[in-house]
Amino acid sequence: MLNLSSLNPQQRQAVETLRGPVLILAGAGTGKTRVITYRIAHMIERGIAPGNILGVTFTNKAAREMQERVRQLLPRKALARPSAGPGAGEGPTQPTLCTFHSLCVRILRQHIEKLGYKRNFVIYDESEQIGVVKKILANLSAKGEKADPAEILGLISRIKNGGERAQFGDAGVRALANHLRSRYESALRACNAVDFDDLILLTLRLFQEHPQALESCRATYRYVMVDEYQDTNAAQFQLVHALTCEHRNLCVVGDDDQSIYGWRGAEIANLLDMEKHYPEVKVIKLEQNYRSTTTILNAANAVIRHNARRRGKQLWSQKGAGMKITLHTYETDEAEARGITEKIEADRMFRRIPWSDQAILFRTNVQSRPLETALRQAGIRYHLIGGQSFFDRREVRDLLAYLKVFLNPNDDISLLRIANVPARGLSDATMERLLGASQERKCPVFAVMKNPAVTATFPARTRQSLENFVHFIERTRAALQSEALARDAHGLQKWGHHCLDEIGYFAELRRSEKNPETADSRIRNLTELLSSLDGAEAPRTTPAERLQSFLEEITLDTEREEEEENAGNAVTLITMHSCKGLEFPHVSIVGLEEGLLPHSRSKTEGTLDEERRLFYVAITRAMQTLTISYCTGRKKYGQIVPAHPSSFLKDLPEDLVEHADAQSRQPVPPASGKQLFAMMRDSLG
Repeated sequence: MLNLSSLNPQQRQAVETLRGPVLILAGAGTGKTRVITYRIAHMIERGIAPGNILGVTFTNKAAREMQERVRQLLPRKALARPSAGPGAGEGPTQPTLCTFHSLCVRILRQHIEKLGYKRNFVIYDESEQIGVVKKILANLSAKGEKADPAEILGLISRIKNGGERAQFGDAGVRALANHLRSRYESALRACNAVDFDDLILLTLRLFQEHPQALESCRATYRYVMVDEYQDTNAAQFQLVHALTCEHRNLCVVGDDDQSIYGWRGAEIANLLDMEKHYPEVKVIKLEQNYRSTTTILNAANAVIRHNARRRGKQLWSQKGAGMKITLHTYETDEAEARGITEKIEADRMFRRIPWSDQAILFRTNVQSRPLETALRQAGIRYHLIGGQSFFDRREVRDLLAYLKVFLNPNDDISLLRIANVPARGLSDATMERLLGASQERKCPVFAVMKNPAVTATFPARTRQSLENFVHFIERTRAALQSEALARDAHGLQKWGHHCLDEIGYFAELRRSEKNPETADSRIRNLTELLSSLDGAEAPRTTPAERLQSFLEEITLDTEREEEEENAGNAVTLITMHSCKGLEFPHVSIVGLEEGLLPHSRSKTEGTLDEERRLFYVAITRAMQTLTISYCTGRKKYGQIVPAHPSSFLKDLPEDLVEHADAQSRQPVPPASGKQLFAMMRDSLG
């Protein structure tokens, strides 16, 4: 029997309200994930079939955490009850807890052929999407046109999703993005590929053109929960509404005060205007915070109160007042970095605060440079969230490209990446000619490679290289279908290792790296990745299907997480946008200056409220102490330029803030002096 006595009254109300639309307004640190998982477990205990429950969130990490918590709350037999409804025998027997993109992949794998795609479509990640845009830009008639492919891709994404932010920015870039959109979509379609936006947009198109597919999904997903609802965009809202507008069993969890992703299409109106689409919605507020001191929460409440359009709430805590917020002023960003570093080291020596309890938050990535320099000089270990991901390493991307080509040789982006890796006589000039021929014939590059009419125009040695490459791809693809590979528990791992050995990739790494240790490290990366190819899949899946699932899982995992558990005892450096959902005992927020926070773009884009929400999110990461700092000068292009305190600092109540300069002029009480001396003596001992 599930014990709900550990929940506070508002949490318990949210858990026990199972039917009809519900909005759980969950403030920072109020136990949101606990409520979601208890609610799912309570549904199952009350007789709702697990397979009829859908929980949607934004990251694979959050989905995995939910799955694990639900498993811990319920006995295994309760999670295996079959779902109800038409066609239920084919549906899931456990709750579906996943991301929006994973949900749409599940749906499209069943139905995408109705839209003219093949079922084995590939999903392009950001680098592959940028590759498509670069290819299109390279073939524009206006050769002098200068455009940032990443910026163009971002605008295409916002245009496709219908977000208001697509209207901001340079008008010429917007016009170019609109012009390129159809070419971009055609290029993906030619490779039987989709991007992240397509996963949702194609699912919506499927629902519109094939109502029976929508009815099947509604019959399966009778109880829908959406986490971080304030971060949904227009397309995600349409998807949720399509699934729930008839049975009305929709529970959304979110916090409008933490809506900080408008720049990537999030629509805060989805949460603020929920009554427009679900007039009978029941609103439950979670306001008791289990993370921070009263001082920190009162400061956060005071800051966010200045945003006019919001659902009012007041965070409170039973943790006591705690220490006041400390405000520092520095002459330059380098002085700020040194000051923060000195404070962290003093805390470690005199207050026994480990580095891992400290976090430094900043608005833009460029602010990390002086901080990293100061920490290195002080010998302090740090962990920069947002550094190079394992899956961004060159050798890993090469292997993934090979695997994608083995599944779908019509994937031009992956094929072009590995056609001459390692070198096999297919130069850039050769590949450009093949690419041009593929565009003329409106077919994939691999089809051109196999076309004698095209290959006959190349020298004999190049023709032989093309024939060898095509033969290698087709032979390796065929091996994926072998029964021996299907029976071997480590079959894919051996198959992948043999492929890299055959093409000489391992030898190439050893040859190209001057440092043998670096080469060994890169080979270890590949071995590690190959060892995970053989997952714990259902016995009936073929090796090709297992490989498809493996690549999907990697591509859909957009978190780029740095495996924080491996960071050890290190200070965390992180942007304010990346820190949502995290918490740290001691937080330093740096660079509270006009132009940084609020960002200079907020005035032209009308996003001052979102910048204030970003400050609110940063404040509410702190559990015990909070330090805020700003500079009167900041280095730009080698010159110190004047900087001014952020207007948001005026929102902080004076009685909650202690100015570091004034504090340093106060005499130290005798008791505090003795305690400090004792700690210094202990640290030296």
